Amino acid sequence: MQRGRKKPGTKSAAAKTTKPGPSIAATLFAAADKLRGNMDAAEYKHVALGLIFLKYISDRFDARIAEVAANPEEAFLLDDPDAARDLIVGAGIFFVPDRARWTFLKENATSTKPTIGELIDQAMIAIEAENSTLKGVLTKNYARQELDQTRLGEVLELFSNIKFEDAHHGQDVLGQVYEYFLGEFAKLEGKRGGQYYTAGCVVKLLVAMLEPFKGRVYDPCCGSGGMFVQSERFVEEHAGKHVDPKKARDQIAVYGQESNATTWRLAKMNLAIRGIDANLGSKWADTFHEDLHKGLMAKYVLANPPFNDSDWGGEKLKGDGRWHYGEPPASNANFAWLQHIIYHLAPDGYAGIVLANGSLSSQQSGEGDIRRALIEGVTVSEEGKQIHYPGLVDCIVALPGQLFSTTQIPVCLWFLTRDKSNGLSRDKRLRDRTEEVLFIDARNLGSMVSRTLKELTDEDIAKVADTYHAWREVGGRYADVPGFAKSANLKEVADQGFVLTPGRYVGVEAAEKDEETFDTKMARLTKALREQMDQSAALDERIRKALAGVGHGW
Repeated sequence: MQRGRKKPGTKSAAAKTTKPGPSIAATLFAAADKLRGNMDAAEYKHVALGLIFLKYISDRFDARIAEVAANPEEAFLLDDPDAARDLIVGAGIFFVPDRARWTFLKENATSTKPTIGELIDQAMIAIEAENSTLKGVLTKNYARQELDQTRLGEVLELFSNIKFEDAHHGQDVLGQVYEYFLGEFAKLEGKRGGQYYTAGCVVKLLVAMLEPFKGRVYDPCCGSGGMFVQSERFVEEHAGKHVDPKKARDQIAVYGQESNATTWRLAKMNLAIRGIDANLGSKWADTFHEDLHKGLMAKYVLANPPFNDSDWGGEKLKGDGRWHYGEPPASNANFAWLQHIIYHLAPDGYAGIVLANGSLSSQQSGEGDIRRALIEGVTVSEEGKQIHYPGLVDCIVALPGQLFSTTQIPVCLWFLTRDKSNGLSRDKRLRDRTEEVLFIDARNLGSMVSRTLKELTDEDIAKVADTYHAWREVGGRYADVPGFAKSANLKEVADQGFVLTPGRYVGVEAAEKDEETFDTKMARLTKALREQMDQSAALDERIRKALAGVGHGW
C-alpha cells in the first residue's frame, strides 16, 4: 500500500517541539464555524473539509519540492517536468499544479474577478486532472452564489495557520483536525450526521474486540471511513507485537462501499490524507442493489449501518442469494445488513456490527426466526442439495445510552464469526465456542463529556475487549461477572426464546455486604439527623436576629 510515513516510533524534531495540543482542532473549528454564518452545516462541512484537504496536499507538495531542491543529487531533476513529477508522486504525494497551490490561492483570497471561489474550483479541477485517484472526489462548487466569497476568503486565511509540511507530524495534525471537524459537524447536523460518522469510542471498541492485524477489512456502509482509519491506527500501535513494524501498514487491505455521493467523497478524502490506499469502488452505490465487491471474502468486517432502515428496497430483493438465514423484512434492513456481511465473511472471518437494540428481541416479520437461525445454524435446500449454514453469533454487547450525538436510539454490538469451532483458522490461542454465546452488559460504563454526550474511556474499552478475548481463548482467565458478563450455552439462549438482550443473561451486580447491623445503623443515622436538626435550628435563630437588626424581626 502506498504510504510515505516514517517507521512507527520515530519523530522529527518538529514533531517533538511543535505538535499542537488537542485544543488546536477545537480552536480552528470554533473560528471556522463562526465564519459559516447562516449556511447549513451539511453544506459548510464540504467547504471546510475540502479546504483542509487542499491545504494538506499543497503543504506536502511544497515540502517535497524543498526536500528535492536541497538534495544535490536530485535538485537538477526539478528542471525536467516528467522527472520532477516522478519524484513527487513516487513519494506518495499528490501532484499540485501551480495555480492550485495554497500560496497562490492565499495571495488571491480577496480577488473579485475571478472570485476566490472560482479559483478554488479551478484548483480542485486541476488537482483531479493530475491525480486519477481523486477524480470525481473533490468539492468543486465554491463559486456558487449562496457562498459568501468574503467569508470564504476569511476561512482560507484561517486555515493558512495550519502547518502540514512534515510527513509524520503533518499527518498527525491533519488527522486530529479532520476527525474533530467530522465529529462536530455530525453533532450540528443531528440525525443526518449519523450517515457518515460513528462515535470514535465505539469504533475503537469494535477494533479492539476484533484486532484486525492482517487481512482484508471491509465496511459495506463506510460513511467517512472511520472504521478503516482506526483499523490502520490499531495495526500501527501494535506493530512489533503481532506484525513486522516495517510492514505494519501493509498488513491490511481496505474495501468499502457508500451509497451517498457526498459521503463517499468525504471517505475518499479522509483516507487519502492519511495515506490509506482503499478500494471504495469506482463510484458511490447502494450496497444491497449494486454490490461493488461481489467476490470479496473479508477476514474482518466492521460496520455501522443505518438503524432500522425501512427504505432499503427489500421488496426488490426477494429470494436474493445472500439470505441464507431467512428472508429479511422489507420494513427493516437490520437482518439484511447482517446477512450481507455474512455473505462477504471469509471462512475464518470475524465481524463486528453496530445495530439498534431492537435487533436483539424483535419478533416481527420473521426476524425472530432469522435471529434463531443465526444462533443455532440452519439447513436449507438449494438446487436439490441440503446445505448447512452454521450459527455465527459469538458475542453481544449492550452499549450505554448517549454515545451518539446523532441518535437517541439504544444500540448494541453484534460479533459474528464463521469459525466458532476454531477449526479453520487453527489459531492455537482460541477454543471451540460452538455451543456458547458471550453476553456483555456495558450499559453502566462510560463517562459524560457534556450535558448530553457520553464516551467510553480507554479503560472501559479495555474492560470489554479483554473480557471477550479471555472468554474465547484457551486457558483464558474468564469468569462470569454478575451484572456485566455471562457465558451462556445455547440451551439457555433457547430458554429465553432466542432473545439476545444481555440484561436477560448477566443478572444483577452483586451488592456489597453490609457488615453494620440494623440497630447500629439506625442509631448512627438518628444521631446524625438530630445533629443536623440542631444545626438547622441554630441557623434559623441567627437569621431571625439578623433580620431584627435591620428592622424586620418577628
